[in-house]
Amino acid sequence: MARRRRAATRSGFSGIYPMLYAFYDRDERLDRKAVVRQTKALIDAGVHGIAVLGVATEVNRMSLPERLQLMAWVAEAVDGRVPLCVTVGEPSVPGQIAFVRAAKTAGADWCILQTPPVRGASESSVVRFFGAVADKSTLPIGMQIAPEYLGLDMSSASLKTIARNHANMTLLKVELQPLAAARLVEETEGRFDIFNGRAGQEMTYNLEAGCVGIIPGAETGDVTARIYDLWVSRKSANKAEAERLYRDIAPLLTFFEHSMDHLLVHGKRLMAQRLGLDARRALPRRPYAPAHPYGLALTERLAAGLGKL
Repeated sequence: MARRRRAATRSGFSGIYPMLYAFYDRDERLDRKAVVRQTKALIDAGVHGIAVLGVATEVNRMSLPERLQLMAWVAEAVDGRVPLCVTVGEPSVPGQIAFVRAAKTAGADWCILQTPPVRGASESSVVRFFGAVADKSTLPIGMQIAPEYLGLDMSSASLKTIARNHANMTLLKVELQPLAAARLVEETEGRFDIFNGRAGQEMTYNLEAGCVGIIPGAETGDVTARIYDLWVSRKSANKAEAERLYRDIAPLLTFFEHSMDHLLVHGKRLMAQRLGLDARRALPRRPYAPAHPYGLALTERLAAGLGKL
C-alpha cells in the first residue's frame, strides 16, 4: 500500500480521528462486539486515528469502571494499527492524572483533557488545572476548548502560557467555525496542532484555515478520511474531488449537528445501519428524546446512500 501524505505536525498526529459511539445491549450494558466491530470497520476504511470517550461516546452516562472498560476494548481492537486518542473528563486533577496513566497503560497515544464542569472558574485556575495534569503525564496532551458543551473558554494568551510551561501540551480539540479556527491558529502562533470537531462540518475550510485534523462523527469516518487524503495530496484535481465529496455529505452533517441529543438518536442509528447492527443497539442510554418517524426514515435513506462499512 502506498504511503499516504500527512500534514507535518508538532505532535506527529494529524488526519481524521472519528469519535466512537458507545453501543449497548437490550439491558443498556456496553456491547463489546458492536464496539469492536465499529472500531475495526473504521480502521479498515482508512481513518488516520481513533478517538473515544468524548461527548458523542455518551461518556457522561457511564461509570468510571465502564469508561475504563470501553477504553480497554477499543485499545485492544486498535492494536497499534492507528494512533488512539482518549478524552479525559474526570472532574479533579488526581482523577485526570490517574485516567491518563490508565489510558497510557491501555495503549493510548495521546489524550484530550476536558475542563472540569465548573461555571465561572477563572482562566488562571484552568491553566493550573491542565498544567498539573500535564506535568504528571508522559503522553502528548491536548485540551478541549468547547464553551458550548463544557462551559469554559480560554484566551489565546492563556493557551500560549500553557504551551510555554508544559512541553507535552501540543494539541487542541476545538469546536470552531473556520474563521475562528484561522484566528486561533494565528493567535497561538503555531504552538498547537489543532483538531476541529463540529461533526466534520466545513472540514475542507477548517483544513485550509490551518487545522491539522478533524474529529468527526464515526458515521462518516470513511468519507471524511478520503476527503482528508485528497485534500493534503496538494494536487488541484484531488482538492476539487475533496470539495465534491464534502458537498455530498454536507447536508447529512448539518442534519446531525443540531444538538448532541439529536446526534445520539440519529447519528448512532445511521452508524448501526452501516455496520449491519440491529437498530436496538443504536439506542442511547436513557433518558433521551424519542426519534420522529421522518427523522428515522431520513436516517435510513442517508445510511443507504453511504453504504455498508
